[in-house]
Amino acid sequence: MTRAQPFRLPTGGALVDRARRLRFRFNGKDFEGHPGDTLASALMANGVRLVGRSFKYHRPRGIVAAGAEEPNAIVQLDGGDDEPNVRATTLALEEGLSARSVNCWPGVGFDLGAIGDWLSPLLPAGFYYKTFMGTFMGLPGGWNFYGRFVRRMAGLGTAPRTAGRRAYEKRFHHCDVLVAGAGPAGLQAALAAARSGARVTIADDGAAPGGTLVDAAAEIGGRPGADWAADAAAELDALPDVVRLKQATVAGYYDHNLLTVVELSPAQPWIDERLWKVRARRVVLATGASERPLVFADNDRPGVMLPSAALAFVRRYGVRPGDRAVAVTNNNATYRTVRELVEAGVEVPVLADIRMHPPEPLAAELAACGVEVLSGRAVVGVAGTRAVEAAFVAPVGRSGERRRVDCDLVLCSGGWSPRVHLHSQSGGRPAYDAVHACFVPGDSVQAERSAGACNGAFGLRAALEQGWRAGSEACAALGFLAPATDVPERPRDRPLDIEPCWEIPSFRPRPKAFVDLQNDVTAADIRLAEQEGFRSVEHVKRYTTAGMGTDQGKLGNVNAIGILSETLGEAPGAVGTTTYRPPYAPVSFGVIAGKDAGEIVLPARCTALTDWIEDAGAVMFEAGAGYRRPSYFPRDGESMAEAVSREVLACRTSAGMYDGSPLGKFELHGPDVTVFLNRVYANRWDGLAAGRGRFGWMLREDGRLLDDGITFRLAEDRWWMFAGTGAAEHVEKHLERLLQMEWPELEVYLTVVTSQWTNICVCGPKAREVLEAAGVGASLAPDAFPFMTMRETTVAGAPARVARAGYTGELSFEVNVPARHGVHVWESLARAGEPVGLTFVGSEASMVMRCEKGFVSAGFEGDGIVNPFDAGCGWAVDADKGDFIGRRSLVRDYNVGGVRPSVVGLLPEDTSFVPPDGTPLVSLGAPSDAPPVIGYVSQACHSPNVGRSIALAVLDDGRRLMDERVEIAAIDRRAPARVTRPCFVDLAGGRMRS
Repeated sequence: MTRAQPFRLPTGGALVDRARRLRFRFNGKDFEGHPGDTLASALMANGVRLVGRSFKYHRPRGIVAAGAEEPNAIVQLDGGDDEPNVRATTLALEEGLSARSVNCWPGVGFDLGAIGDWLSPLLPAGFYYKTFMGTFMGLPGGWNFYGRFVRRMAGLGTAPRTAGRRAYEKRFHHCDVLVAGAGPAGLQAALAAARSGARVTIADDGAAPGGTLVDAAAEIGGRPGADWAADAAAELDALPDVVRLKQATVAGYYDHNLLTVVELSPAQPWIDERLWKVRARRVVLATGASERPLVFADNDRPGVMLPSAALAFVRRYGVRPGDRAVAVTNNNATYRTVRELVEAGVEVPVLADIRMHPPEPLAAELAACGVEVLSGRAVVGVAGTRAVEAAFVAPVGRSGERRRVDCDLVLCSGGWSPRVHLHSQSGGRPAYDAVHACFVPGDSVQAERSAGACNGAFGLRAALEQGWRAGSEACAALGFLAPATDVPERPRDRPLDIEPCWEIPSFRPRPKAFVDLQNDVTAADIRLAEQEGFRSVEHVKRYTTAGMGTDQGKLGNVNAIGILSETLGEAPGAVGTTTYRPPYAPVSFGVIAGKDAGEIVLPARCTALTDWIEDAGAVMFEAGAGYRRPSYFPRDGESMAEAVSREVLACRTSAGMYDGSPLGKFELHGPDVTVFLNRVYANRWDGLAAGRGRFGWMLREDGRLLDDGITFRLAEDRWWMFAGTGAAEHVEKHLERLLQMEWPELEVYLTVVTSQWTNICVCGPKAREVLEAAGVGASLAPDAFPFMTMRETTVAGAPARVARAGYTGELSFEVNVPARHGVHVWESLARAGEPVGLTFVGSEASMVMRCEKGFVSAGFEGDGIVNPFDAGCGWAVDADKGDFIGRRSLVRDYNVGGVRPSVVGLLPEDTSFVPPDGTPLVSLGAPSDAPPVIGYVSQACHSPNVGRSIALAVLDDGRRLMDERVEIAAIDRRAPARVTRPCFVDLAGGRMRS
């Protein structure tokens, strides 16, 4: 059942189509609105004032703003468009739309989380840093225990459980001038640039051009400002080199004038959102300013909102935000807004002006409209819990009678904050403007400039002039002939005449006066942070979370800085601002991913053997670089553990075979390859004969492990390099960077051949028998084909490169054949191995065998701290050969000394306990309350050859702790384990050299 719209005005609403109705649901109730409405305006038209609960205290919240700065009206979309944290003020109303409030249970009207408001004296800023780190109220657990409950109480929406139906697209674009914003300054800048012949892109987050001209009764050139804006937009649309994007937010500003623009509801009906990546030669920022609220007791009640937002709902949507309003301000702009609201039918009996001497002409104008102007007074509190019922007006900062004014709306304006976010993202630093009590753009770092309200020009005439000048100068800098000046005539702007007021004192002790409405940060929290020793604005931001919500501090940051400056006894300019980072407004994950969703997110890469392996019943998983690899090959009724143990035992006692094709493979050609290898590997490569290979550690510049692999010399100037599957792409980029940027003088040619070759590893004591039965064109005798040797020969009639190498610690032959022969050779080897019980092996078994042998992996033990000596691989470092990547850092590690991590083995005393990878290690008998961590488990498994659980670990000073005991600090238990050498099978390594 739909309801009437009691707060819909009989006329007005420039953006809505009153001839049509749209049905929608909110919090389980049915309502009606019109095309052109936002969810917020439709709710307001239906008299819905309570739209959500606050982040921390779960206090009732209503609509405060009308755009992207809205902190309270955050909703979750239901149904097929399941999406969290959508602003009701920017969400276009659609037929059948269903939404609900976030962070409230069982509902927005009755929320059990409101107990947090009663307990608020126990929950000041940063309480969790001190309360839940150890025991709390005598109970154990710490943050790992209590954090789960805190996260349930605090937060916003929930991640979608189903795939949405929305469609997304990406587009790349280049232009001469990008204009962000289509208010009066933005339109002027775009007209100036476009008339010069430049390619112009203008992006505006509004549904109609003009910005505040849509709301205000301003005139430009003798006609309504909205008409002037519509004509300017029409002229721009008619020009061939202009792209105008509506409902498009410039979300990010990056290096070299790269900007991202998120466009909602493009012209194509099959696209819901489009992400533009725009490279602009010049940028004009005309993003406007946000009116900021005043800070006073209970300023978060539903019904407290910004005057400019109230006027926007009236003008754009024909919605009356309340019946009777009290206004409070510290600047001149509110007078015009109140007058227009009164003319639209909103009763405003009182305007309280914080200033002692407001301009008499403005006060007289309001008096003529029936508005009583009270100077030197402010709203010091409100009555009502779930909605404003009255406002208390009293003198500011001095004793005097407190007056109650019945109302359902409080309009508070504390000034205007230029939207300097994109300027800050570009690298600029905002500067404080004491005249207007706000921060404005500082010096430009990139090829951009700001104009209009975002540059501190709050008057219409100044905005028009700055916009035209910015557009003209942008095109002139690019070599275009700037057009003749065309700034419509306007009366001189009235000064804002603002008196800074960062907080209005309350008549109640310990009131809640909110600075950041979204994160429930109060003025008291800011002062507490200073008392706790946080004097930097960046530290205060993180301690209190002010400005860290999805609104990016658009409403609260300047007030927070003002309160901090008063607390420190410094000017706001000396305190400075926090750093604004992309995105400017929340961006959906869908538009970031675009069409790269589902299987396309990580393209499924297959080897020549993948289909064969899947048909054989292997359980597959996604490995490094997106390859689908077999995890294990289960037989009927066999569990994973049973299958892996069977595969491991087969490799140790008979023969196994696995697909190693995803290993990175590189061919290097040229006379300087040896020089290059000596520089990128830690060991020496001089004198290696053709047909022989060598193991090497490739290090990062900081001496830490990048990759381990084997490189074979095929001929005097031809080499073949192997890299780990997960590290292959990183190795490629590393090598290419060195060859192109660091050592371009080296004559080395690098070619990636990973997908051109199928790599089949046959391992185990009977590996020779398998290859010989399949047919191999070279002798496999130990003296003719020793360890670390490669032969170019044939296998099963196919050309092959066969290497005596492997990752299992057993006799191994890696058969590399062109990919087109992969299936044929694999099947031939499989048939040849049947008499000896050849077993197909997955990655799980391979990792168990790695663990049994203690082979160090850059992806497991290489944690960014471990170097080759820590890993027990000092034998692979030749410090005497000359310089190589990472050498200086290794020398520094040696000279600094101290405790270093070591790769060790662990034998849990509970032989059946297999600790999860990454489990911390602590000293034996360490206290349970936050014990110091001395290492971690890098890999653990059950070893069928040892007959028990084993593990590899990284342990501080581990080599000095051999045969001593440590504790594995799992989540649910403490498990003692003995430290041992990191090798549990064939310590001498005779098997792989047999």
